[in-house]
Amino acid sequence: MSETETRRQMYECALQHFDIEEPKQGKPIVVTVAPWTGESCTLLLSLTDEDGRTYAQRDVQMSAAPQRLALSATVNLASGNYDVVITPPLTEYFSMIRIDRHIALSVADAQSGSGPGAISASDKIEDHEAPMRRITSGNQHYFGYYDKFPWNASGRYHLALETSFLDRQPTRDDVAIIGMIDTHNSDRWIPLAETTAWSWQQGTMLQWLPSEPEHTIIYNVREDDRFFAVIHNIETGEKRRLSHSFYAVCRDYAVGLNYARLHYTRPGYGYADGVENTLPDPHPADDGVYRIDLESGDSELLISLQQLFEFETIPRMHEGPHWVNHLTVSPDGSNFVFLNRCQFDPRKRFNDRFFCAAADGSNLRLVHDNTYFSHFGYLDERRIVAYARTPGTENDQYALYDLDTDKFTVIGEDVFSSDGHCSISPDGKWMLTDTYPDAEHKRTLILFELSTGRRVNIGKFYSPPELKNEIRCDLHPRWSRDGKQVSIDSAHEGSRQLYVVDVSGVVG
Repeated sequence: MSETETRRQMYECALQHFDIEEPKQGKPIVVTVAPWTGESCTLLLSLTDEDGRTYAQRDVQMSAAPQRLALSATVNLASGNYDVVITPPLTEYFSMIRIDRHIALSVADAQSGSGPGAISASDKIEDHEAPMRRITSGNQHYFGYYDKFPWNASGRYHLALETSFLDRQPTRDDVAIIGMIDTHNSDRWIPLAETTAWSWQQGTMLQWLPSEPEHTIIYNVREDDRFFAVIHNIETGEKRRLSHSFYAVCRDYAVGLNYARLHYTRPGYGYADGVENTLPDPHPADDGVYRIDLESGDSELLISLQQLFEFETIPRMHEGPHWVNHLTVSPDGSNFVFLNRCQFDPRKRFNDRFFCAAADGSNLRLVHDNTYFSHFGYLDERRIVAYARTPGTENDQYALYDLDTDKFTVIGEDVFSSDGHCSISPDGKWMLTDTYPDAEHKRTLILFELSTGRRVNIGKFYSPPELKNEIRCDLHPRWSRDGKQVSIDSAHEGSRQLYVVDVSGVVG
């Protein structure tokens, strides 16, 4: 028996006591938890009455990301006392735990036919079994992050990385083969190049160059323990190295960061064993967000970590090293957004701040400063969708944020209870996202219609529990350019491979 299982049997900790005075239909109790370390563990969440009877229970495999867990119970009691119970104790595993007290317990009409133990479901959630096919085989294959098109302009070639292993972190000497799948020719694998600058979560930032999306790609490489971007024409074979590595790119420029510092502060996202001279300084003036000119290849520091540290500084952003992550450029290239993170204890827990800046680094604005900001994507040039702790609240949820006014609109409040990798369809009508593994180690692939609030589950995929923390295989769903297909990374068949899901039956 594992240590986690032993503790699960031995401990129970009541977190919050609820007094239900009037039976009424309400929203589920929502508990937000975050693991103390990067270690995964099993969490048993249950709702019990004062006599010890259990009315709702969830068994959840926790990963490194905070999760909002809903307990929606149907009980036939007019009133009573209820406890939300978590096993094992939060003091052993969790850095943060919160119960949304303003959300009432759902109490159903006794005539509804639902007895104790029934779980209420929203009528806005549908299941649709979308057609799917695997497009890679043999060695391990994956694309990487969720916020870019893996297909070229014509939709024929799909980019990917190939590796010889899946169960450990890459070292400086591990080679990933950069290639593409010919989806019009029996999914033939075509190798193009090699790199030793890659991670499991974000790959090598491989993508089609926005100014030449049919036959030119961009990715990162390592040379003498430093990292650089390469622009590669796959028709002519011509390669051009830029002066700095990149993170995100638009037609006119790219933005980048220090991948060696990112590897130290956020393992699983940066590149191993790069030259890192800034770490002794928690917020250096000579490191931060870089802009790379795609024509000349030259780079310049736009926004320093020292500048971010001094920007509307608050005590909780003083504790440890600062870094930037999740740089994203707007669809028209007029602005870009990013996360500024600060580690605040030896367990490498961190706080988030979300910034927006003009393309030249001017007009730096702090859009969000409420401790937690996770995944996001542009809806248009001035609005993003994000999973975050909404300002002025203790609620982690999806919302649309206006980058000019900082105003936000919560979306999907009644159908989402956890974080995911969200992006907007090319026509702006649908949000694509996913979940972390549930109690059965399955990740759900989800479409959400922005105009109606309708959630459609289009697939569930087993996630091997041994692939956890930095080596986990998130779905990281990505749109095709016509919005009719979705590409995912998944290990549900025992190896890390790429799959294409046909969503035309849902999106029309």
